[in-house]
Amino acid sequence: MGRSRTIRMKIIGLLLVPLTSMVVLWGVITAVTATEGLELREYKTLWTNLRLPAYKLISEIQRERLVSAKHLRRTAATSAVAAQRTRTDTARDEFRQLSGNSKDRSEEIRTQVDAVYTQLDRLDAIRGEIDTGLSDRLHTVEAYGAIIDTLFGLHRRVALIDDLPIYEQSRVVIDLGYAKELLSREQAIALGPVTAAERRLFTQIVGNRRFLIDQSLGELDPVLRDTNVMLISSPAYQRMRMMEDQIIGGATPRGWLSTTEALAKSFNEAQMRAGTMLNARAEPVADEVLNRALMLAGMCLGLVVVSIAFSLRMGTRLSKELGALRLAALEVAQERLPHVVAKLRKGEKVEMPELSVASTTVEIDDVGQAFSTVQQTAVEAAVGQAQLSEGVGHVFRNLARRSQTLLHRQRIQLEDMQHRATDPDALDDLFKLDHLTTRMRRHAEGLIILSGATPGRGWSRPVPLLDVARGAAAEVEDYQRVTVEPMPGKRLAGPVVGDVIHLIAELIENATVYSPAHTPVIVRGETAARGFVFEVEDRGLGMSAEELADLNERLASPPEFDLADSDRLGLFVVSRLAARHDIRVTLRGSPYGGTTAIVLIPEEHVAEPEAPAPVQEPARPMRVVRSE
Repeated sequence: MGRSRTIRMKIIGLLLVPLTSMVVLWGVITAVTATEGLELREYKTLWTNLRLPAYKLISEIQRERLVSAKHLRRTAATSAVAAQRTRTDTARDEFRQLSGNSKDRSEEIRTQVDAVYTQLDRLDAIRGEIDTGLSDRLHTVEAYGAIIDTLFGLHRRVALIDDLPIYEQSRVVIDLGYAKELLSREQAIALGPVTAAERRLFTQIVGNRRFLIDQSLGELDPVLRDTNVMLISSPAYQRMRMMEDQIIGGATPRGWLSTTEALAKSFNEAQMRAGTMLNARAEPVADEVLNRALMLAGMCLGLVVVSIAFSLRMGTRLSKELGALRLAALEVAQERLPHVVAKLRKGEKVEMPELSVASTTVEIDDVGQAFSTVQQTAVEAAVGQAQLSEGVGHVFRNLARRSQTLLHRQRIQLEDMQHRATDPDALDDLFKLDHLTTRMRRHAEGLIILSGATPGRGWSRPVPLLDVARGAAAEVEDYQRVTVEPMPGKRLAGPVVGDVIHLIAELIENATVYSPAHTPVIVRGETAARGFVFEVEDRGLGMSAEELADLNERLASPPEFDLADSDRLGLFVVSRLAARHDIRVTLRGSPYGGTTAIVLIPEEHVAEPEAPAPVQEPARPMRVVRSE
């Protein structure tokens, strides 16, 4: 069975599903549109922190490759190589510092940046091989080229953007930048006479560069294309193409380095201008997307707030109406009906007002009317139950009174027969009949107690508590099994003697019935701080903790007598008698496995032992004093 929840919580739960759906939908719309704008803005951030430092680092590595190739041909001084390496290291450190701010934006970017870091760590090893003469020109070009290829891989990774025109132009600009890288490799290879292997690599590089340029120019938009077309159609570029053809043919043209350096510088400037222009294009597009996202998100948020406010208002109104109905129903169940039942038990007349619940909901009004009908029906049932209980009580009381009269006459006759009997066997039978009559009298008193009346048996003077216990033991069938231990000499007030004897007799009989026939039942008594305590202990099978708790609750708060529950008449009588005289009866487990009943009689019912009569001393002879 699920945990109970309040009406308000269930109404909120009912409204929570559509409201949550609206909030989720608003969040998705906002996230999608805002993410698009933020990605466009991120294009500028990535250009500043990754791509621009990477372009600068590529340029420095290209220069270091060229000066290293010159150094291998003995055409560059060691100081020039050292100065270029310093500039490369500065660009490398700047790239590491700036890229650290953006490398964690995505797993793909972090992987690519780490790959660049790995290649840059090889830079010192490449330099060492050059300085020690372990690397030739072809190996040097390829080693530096591997580092630059990784940097261009980073360019292609971070150039991804949701705006298709900007992405397409950015991809083409990167290809043109790689074409410039291929031109730089051509420079390093063709510084002088080339070997067959270098010529094959040179030929391959030239073909790739020309293909990239021809393909890229057709995809550039007019603004970016004009600058590159001017370079391609310039006399210097045409002269360089003729030199490339001569090198492929096996010649060594003059002026190769100066021609290619000017063109490489022009290509690099065109590439940087194109990257800056694309970065500037992304920013207004991002602002437009963000503004549209904010406006859409604001409208959706307003609708969500209005929906939540309206739903909460309707839910609060319905919850208040249901709460008022709940309070009215609780008042009927916890106050009105118990008050009516209490009055009916006293024989008073009652009137029940109709249940009124102010509500604008038809169903709640119907429920209120239904509660009024239930209330009236319950009152009518309570009246009938009270009349039935009263009638049953009268029947019990009349039968018990008649039985008491007959039993009283029977006891008088038995006592007369006992005085006249001389045969021991006949006398024993008369004693058994007398004991049976005593038990019948106790059962008749039990009927009177169940009817709510008071038995007529009583004493005018206090009775010793030991005699009270013995009298109770004498009223049970198996009195031979009952052992009454010695007790203090305190006495019990006369008006309560009959009820206490009856109470203890019921407990003793319970103990004999629910314990084996061969086991004893012990009755003890001792003085307590708040009165006198009787203990009735049996050695039966005992009861479970749940049963003990239930019976103790009944003994502490006697319920209304139920005709259907006749198995516990004795304990019901005990609880009635205990409540009448403020006596406390408690059941607990016995160390012998059975049950012990503890009866605490308040001190106002307990009197001190009777003072012994003073012993009279013999009279002393009077001494007569004579005067002389």
